[in-house]
Amino acid sequence: MVKLDTIISLAKRRGFIFQSSEIYGGLNGCWDFGPLGVELLRNLKELWWKAMTYREDIEGIDASILMHPRVWEASGHVAQFTDPMIDNKVSKARYRADNLIEEYIERLRNKKKNDLADEIEKKLISANSPSDYYNIIVEYKIPDPVSGTTEWTEVRYFNLMFKTFIGAVEDASSVVYLRPETAQGIYVNFKNVLDTARQKIPFGIAQIGKAFRNEINTKNFLFRTREFEQMEMQYFVKPGTENEWFDYWMNERINWYYSIGFKKEQLRFKVHEKLAHYANRAVDIEFLFPFGWGEIEGIHSRTDFDLRNHQEYSGKKLEYFDPVTNERYIPYVVETSGGVTRTAMAILCNAYDEDEAPTEKGTMEKRTVLRFHHKLAPIKVAVFPLVNKDGMPELAKKIHYDVQKHFKAMYDDSGAIGRRYRRQDEIGTPFCITVDGQSLQDNTVTIRDRDSMQQIRIEIPKIVEYLKDKLNI
Repeated sequence: MVKLDTIISLAKRRGFIFQSSEIYGGLNGCWDFGPLGVELLRNLKELWWKAMTYREDIEGIDASILMHPRVWEASGHVAQFTDPMIDNKVSKARYRADNLIEEYIERLRNKKKNDLADEIEKKLISANSPSDYYNIIVEYKIPDPVSGTTEWTEVRYFNLMFKTFIGAVEDASSVVYLRPETAQGIYVNFKNVLDTARQKIPFGIAQIGKAFRNEINTKNFLFRTREFEQMEMQYFVKPGTENEWFDYWMNERINWYYSIGFKKEQLRFKVHEKLAHYANRAVDIEFLFPFGWGEIEGIHSRTDFDLRNHQEYSGKKLEYFDPVTNERYIPYVVETSGGVTRTAMAILCNAYDEDEAPTEKGTMEKRTVLRFHHKLAPIKVAVFPLVNKDGMPELAKKIHYDVQKHFKAMYDDSGAIGRRYRRQDEIGTPFCITVDGQSLQDNTVTIRDRDSMQQIRIEIPKIVEYLKDKLNI
């Protein structure tokens, strides 16, 4: 399996992802997406948006990041959106206590100490207070991954929401929060969408947007960050039918990941035994990252917790009236919540491959290739002149100009043709077009396939049609 450092190095070297504020030493837990990274994100979000909203029963919205502070009281975030925090007295390193225990359990399983791992896991599932986490860490002498010592502070809770102020005066009356999730913007707009879109239960509301969490310990590149983007859909159903719809969305979501190129052996469902305060059922879709299994999407049956609380706190009715049965009820919600940035990281890991390719001297050399699904690839096609003379650059530039009207394209005339192929392979470009001496004679070019490295010759007027067919666009 590819190492995480390899992915991070490639991501920076090729312009996918940079450390935020790097020239000032960086800002921990924040990342910038470069020219290729922003195209990858755009393609990912567009595929998700079409899958979720290009259907009759799901509407889209884009809610504000800043919301009335009572929203977060109603949702439980002010009181309960906390993580258990612990510090090591020797290394001064800070951890989420539950993550520290989970990672220790994983190390035990890797050492085939499954009985002990099961014993600790049972206690972790039932842990509900700082003292519960602390007692597990002390009882099993869980060491600090940095110093190896077991000298720990007490566990205490830490609220993850970023607080700021709105208006000219910074006092308690002007406090607002950067949203820690996008779901609440959907719930408070439930009636607006229901009435204006004239939807009927069951129906969903989808949103893609930024969220912010003051994570105790950011780590593993894009996996846990303080600023991230979510792709969320809340599906409103009649109480009593939530399990049926939960199963439906489990199947829909896992199949969507397969449809964009994820390997089946690198995805799995993980059922939650310990549920959040709002849920009666939950499952994660996990991807096998270089550091182990990690969540990329959660599917939750949230009951009527959110709508009921917002109805109580706002004093506004958030019921649904069924004109067929004459029933009034607060709908239950099945949520699908995926991370854009986490999924982008998973896509990079999933696509990374190494094989061998022939050189111009007839020998073989190592080739790094990102085998992106064609619809995700940041650059769809690259255009090269074989050499920078004899009219080849002029013809290549004309082809590039024509092609980029239809696809994100790149022109490259620097270095040997083999080096140019390797550069495109490393950024996942599916097709490369080369203009050579024959092109000037018979108006044809070669088109090279990224995965097979096979080349065919095609007439220039047929290039766009050929690529549209191959890219399924």
